[in-house]
Amino acid sequence: MSVSEEPPAALGGPAAEIAAGYAFEGAALDLGALLWDGACHPDAQIRIPLPVLNRHGLVAGATGTGKTKTLQLIAEQLSANGVPVFLADIKGDVSGVSAPGEDGEKVRERAAQVGQEWRATGFPCEFYGLGGTGPGIPVRATVTSFGPVLLSKVLQLNQTQEQSLGLIFHYADSKGLELVDLKDLRAVVAFLVSDTGKAELKGIGGLSTVTAGVILRSITAFEQQGAGGFFGEPEFDTSEFLRTAADGRGIVSVLELPSVQDKPQLFSTFLMWMLADLFNDLPEVGDLEKPKLVFFFDEAHLLFKGASKAFLESITQTVRLIRSKGIGVFFVTQTPKDVPSDVLAQLGNRVQHALRAFTPDDAKALKATVRTFPNSPYDLEEVLTGLGTGEAVITVLSEKGAPTPVAATRLRAPESLMGPIDASALDAAVKGSPLYGRYAEAVDRESAYEKLTAEQQAAEAAALEAAAAKEAEKERKQGGGRAPKPEPSLAEQVVGSGIFTSLARSIGSQLGREISRSVFGTARRRR
Repeated sequence: MSVSEEPPAALGGPAAEIAAGYAFEGAALDLGALLWDGACHPDAQIRIPLPVLNRHGLVAGATGTGKTKTLQLIAEQLSANGVPVFLADIKGDVSGVSAPGEDGEKVRERAAQVGQEWRATGFPCEFYGLGGTGPGIPVRATVTSFGPVLLSKVLQLNQTQEQSLGLIFHYADSKGLELVDLKDLRAVVAFLVSDTGKAELKGIGGLSTVTAGVILRSITAFEQQGAGGFFGEPEFDTSEFLRTAADGRGIVSVLELPSVQDKPQLFSTFLMWMLADLFNDLPEVGDLEKPKLVFFFDEAHLLFKGASKAFLESITQTVRLIRSKGIGVFFVTQTPKDVPSDVLAQLGNRVQHALRAFTPDDAKALKATVRTFPNSPYDLEEVLTGLGTGEAVITVLSEKGAPTPVAATRLRAPESLMGPIDASALDAAVKGSPLYGRYAEAVDRESAYEKLTAEQQAAEAAALEAAAAKEAEKERKQGGGRAPKPEPSLAEQVVGSGIFTSLARSIGSQLGREISRSVFGTARRRR
């Protein structure tokens, strides 16, 4: 929105009431200065109390309106206050948070307008990459940990196929068959439709050959896209996101995604796994003076697109409950209508950048967005279409948990680099991390595939030995000789153990107890 060059007049009326709504006593993040009646008022600072950041939030706006810089601004101040941050870097331009920003005329002008004492500052960062694709410390999950609900979404299975995949996981869990990577899952599916294994699921509905074929083809197509490396070991420990640096500042964890931005279903679902894993693992702590972690969920609409009712219910429950574990979640998307109403209702802190109204659908989305805000003295339809880059309409929760007045705001400039760092600097940061040696090299240990293969080979060897013994007995009888009954052969011992009727029963007895799962179907860690 256009801002007058004249010095702002003293605040009064509604503007003074808005400014008073952001005069918090405790620790808070400074977002920017109030815009009112065509002027920017640096004395009226718009802020978010630090303790309410576990009440979640939304950062929305059309492409090019400054959402990424807003994330950077909030991440910097959280880090400075000792709060770790997780950011997904979709386009590769968030890595600059690790380096001091570049001074210049535009930065100084923005700082003067909003009353900011700008200092070039870099913040402690760790850089990650999914499965070692692209730059970053590799983040992997085991198939067992990822679970059937999230994996079904990645493989784009329908409801019936998702239910069948759930049966497959239930079987593997109950027999202690850990699915480390996709070849483990493929081996279990193939076993359950084989002559030997098909009886295993008969009592709980069975697995049709057709559905198994669809699942196997989906796994193969997924691997052909180069995504198989996202599953495996060493599995990433999401508690790494909760670390602080030696100087007490929160570490900003940046997940580099440019190399997989053409696989939106994959990375959005992986983000949900990270969040669900944190939810499963952390103890209840209630409301704290500051969050343990603030997690920015970028491109959030991709998570909800095509999601089943059960999937949406799981997201809603996770978001509702995770705040009591000290985790704040900010969804980042274009319009609030991208987020289901049950989730949107839990997002107490809102930063809405400009919206466009070029088409009837845009106009409809604009009206829907306006209805999600509290009553305001602004004409929000006019304001939201007139905001400039780096301006937003904001409402947050006060220290008492009540919504603050809606405030049009000119946002502060980030103090770190507003752009990517050099590729060589990024590579040096990754390889210099103490976590790199822990996660860099993939490990392929013995798991379901190896165990089922070994059992199958033992069964085949036993069958051959049994056939040879039978042939020897036949020859003995044809020779007319009588001999004492020999001790049971190895083949007879193996066959007698039930290997032909239930490979997995013997496996289950060797491998231990059933894996327990969370509301999202993700496996609970054993630490």
